[in-house]
Amino acid sequence: MDEVDGSHAGHEVRLEPLGVSLRARANQTLLASAKAVGIGLPSSCRNGTCRTCLCRLKSGRVVYRIEWPGLSHEEKQEGFILPCVAYPVTDLVVDVPGARPFMVPT
Repeated sequence: MDEVDGSHAGHEVRLEPLGVSLRARANQTLLASAKAVGIGLPSSCRNGTCRTCLCRLKSGRVVYRIEWPGLSHEEKQEGFILPCVAYPVTDLVVDVPGARPFMVPT
């Protein structure tokens, strides 16, 4: 597994099936943390309503700073998350089939 270090602080996030790990800051969404190190996740609205980024949390815990992200109670119970509005609380393993590396502009 490759590791991309976006920050020395924060939580380790492993993106499957891409097999990449990165460090996600507690004050940055998973989407923003991935983008900062050159990993693209499916996204559109970036506010938790369109569900384009919907993926499954395999282990760990996230929090939302908005009252109602676009997930049903059942989806939350099944482990689905919205990385565009999810903040890491612990180390995570996330199943994001659409994750892909891209070039970070310099």
